[in-house]
Amino acid sequence: MSIVSQLATILLNGLQQGAIYVLVAIGLSIILGTLKFVNFAHGALYLIGTYLGLLITLNITISDGKLAEWGYGQVGLDLGFLPALVIVPIIVFGVGLLMERFIARPFYDRPDTDQILLTFGLAIVVQEAFKILFGGQSYNFARPAQTSLGPIELQLSGPIDLPLVGTIGIWRLYVIAITAVLVALVYLLIEYTDFGLVVRAGTRDAEMVRLLGVKITRPYLMVFGVGAALAGIAGVVGGTLYAVNPNIGMEVLVPSFLVVVIGGVGSIRGAVVGGILIGLTLSSLVAVAPQWSQVGIYVLAAIILLARPQGLLGSEEVVP
Repeated sequence: MSIVSQLATILLNGLQQGAIYVLVAIGLSIILGTLKFVNFAHGALYLIGTYLGLLITLNITISDGKLAEWGYGQVGLDLGFLPALVIVPIIVFGVGLLMERFIARPFYDRPDTDQILLTFGLAIVVQEAFKILFGGQSYNFARPAQTSLGPIELQLSGPIDLPLVGTIGIWRLYVIAITAVLVALVYLLIEYTDFGLVVRAGTRDAEMVRLLGVKITRPYLMVFGVGAALAGIAGVVGGTLYAVNPNIGMEVLVPSFLVVVIGGVGSIRGAVVGGILIGLTLSSLVAVAPQWSQVGIYVLAAIILLARPQGLLGSEEVVP
């Protein structure tokens, strides 16, 4: 393989890996930037989305955990991937609304340490609940084979030959495309709607927004729900790339927080840039020095924050 092909492969792998972090990080970023709420349970929303997607897409065999003990050795709706991609964000959106109303809202005026303890504890509870129900085993989330859009048949899995890169799985390209579309939709929502105007104003000065007579609790509720839905979609898409087990929520949380602080709290563009940088750093180090891959993303974050404490595209007003 030539150097150009290696670089192209690293780039593609980095974009695919970074895409999952971007979807999770955008929700984290707008929640932290707007609500000033440190949500360590965001990884639990990703976990919920992954398992929901697994159960809607497939009919899985459970050999461990309470469900198996209760006689539910086979569970799942076996509806396919696209229904999961539609249904899961709706359900997780509802979970996000409940979380904001009954868990987050009473802690908005509490110190960051209280928020971290609350949400981290909630994440542990959710993780252990899934471990009790499904056991500690990993499940394979089959990638979608093909789908129809009217008269058009789309091939969603299998190899494809690309110039320079060579043969790769076509699903990686769909992951990047899905992320790009969702990021564009969220950006348009935040930048070009009245709802987005209130969110951006609340990010800058929530007290002034309240003084202007805007009932900011409703936009806050929607922000939390949208962020949760994005985590749910990331769970469905990410579930097709990695083994599904109760630990995946925590595994995706820390890199996603790094994406937020690198890109800048409250910045959608910053989350995209941060996710791409984290993804490219991981894929590059995996290719040349795998033992340093996890360390490398922390070094990258430290260097960026030393040079620009508010993140690459963040502003000082939204630093929590």
